[in-house]
Amino acid sequence: MMERGVRPHEREEGEFTQAVEHYTSMVPSGTYLSAAVGGIGVSAILHLLGRKSDAQFVGHWIPTILILGLYNKMVKQHGSH
Repeated sequence: MMERGVRPHEREEGEFTQAVEHYTSMVPSGTYLSAAVGGIGVSAILHLLGRKSDAQFVGHWIPTILILGLYNKMVKQHGSH
């Protein structure tokens, strides 16, 4: 059976990806967590003000912010290849 997948360092990232990882790695990890918690707060306030649609819109940002923070952390820990 043919083995599938990519071994570590088998493929390299493009120049654009390397540039993005270089600059985003300068952002402290706590920034993403703070932005996510702030987004939760804004969403809750909008909900309490009766702006439920706006609250949901802002609330949908939270997972994206946390995933970006996770990506940032992984680049810092494992480097960019």
